[in-house]
Amino acid sequence: MAFFFANKYVTMEIRLFLKGFDIIMAEEKKYTLSDFDYDLPEALIAQTPLKQRDASRLLALNAKTGGYEDKHFYDILDYLNPGDAIVMNNSRVLPARLHGARPETGGHAEVLLLRQDHGDVWETLVKPAKKSPVGSTIVFGDDIENPIMTATVVGELEHGGRYIEFHYDGIFMELLNQLGEMPLPPYIKEKLDDQERYQTVYSKVDGSAAAPTAGLHWTPELLDRVRAKGVKTVELTLHVGLGTFRPVDEENIEDHKMHSEFYQLSQEAADELNSVRKHGGRIIATGTTSIRTLETIGTKFNGDLTADSGWTDIFIKPGYNWTVVDAFITNFHLPKSTLVMLVAAFTGRDNILNAYKHAVDDQYRFFSFGDAMFIHK
Repeated sequence: MAFFFANKYVTMEIRLFLKGFDIIMAEEKKYTLSDFDYDLPEALIAQTPLKQRDASRLLALNAKTGGYEDKHFYDILDYLNPGDAIVMNNSRVLPARLHGARPETGGHAEVLLLRQDHGDVWETLVKPAKKSPVGSTIVFGDDIENPIMTATVVGELEHGGRYIEFHYDGIFMELLNQLGEMPLPPYIKEKLDDQERYQTVYSKVDGSAAAPTAGLHWTPELLDRVRAKGVKTVELTLHVGLGTFRPVDEENIEDHKMHSEFYQLSQEAADELNSVRKHGGRIIATGTTSIRTLETIGTKFNGDLTADSGWTDIFIKPGYNWTVVDAFITNFHLPKSTLVMLVAAFTGRDNILNAYKHAVDDQYRFFSFGDAMFIHK
């Protein structure tokens, strides 16, 4: 009997010790914003796209081992198996930057479309915001007296945001193509000569304020070679918002509020992906936007894929339980961004930061027009 009690107490002490150890480990995994910082020379921020889309470099990272290989994007075929599926976001970037004037003074006003709220009302950013109170008017076109389009500020948002209602004759998208400019990210200072280079070759559904840039490396010819190898190509839609460029201000990343973006997956696409999974193929996402869509639906339907659409504000960070995506293609992301956190959720923080350090040391090109990664297990 004494032996029983002795072991009972020893067992209790062991359990308490292990419980304490678990608490310590949990605390160690509570990352802060500073944990996702890294040093990046400004000279490595790509200002223009390469002449040949698929000639960009490719850093292939094994998320389990942390090992990596230096390749080019056209080598992606070496990492794909027959029966896999490549998932691509077919959203098309709107010429969402508009230059207008205030009819009373002739002063300049810049309007950046973020997303359509309802009808002709859009959520926008306006500069300078202080001169655009509710009720004010902005006109667009060379002739202030006879503008091509006008807009009325009908509501205010944070960070200089405004709800704007547009007034026009004709078709809005045609007028937008006439008046608008491509809204390149703020870290790109060079002028883009060919606007299509900030679109993927498979873009078709208007609605994004920024490009799903991981897809900029694909060419029609390379996609044909992918299909010829027996790999499926499947499209979905997520309209990228400029919130993707907003910095994270909270040191405690748990306090960060993610922006929302509209997504859509058809039943045909869901059936194709379910068939791939059923037969042992991998779901390989092109870009974080495809990841966000697939994981939103997978989380919503307990790991299953089905036709779905709506708004997602999913925040994928270390500790996230992956439901759908087996591997993915992505570009290099800004320090301390939610996108670095997303990638770290798949690779582990140390693995991704080690790979980024190698990329910096080896002079990879970073961000939207930069080089790519293929991340797998």
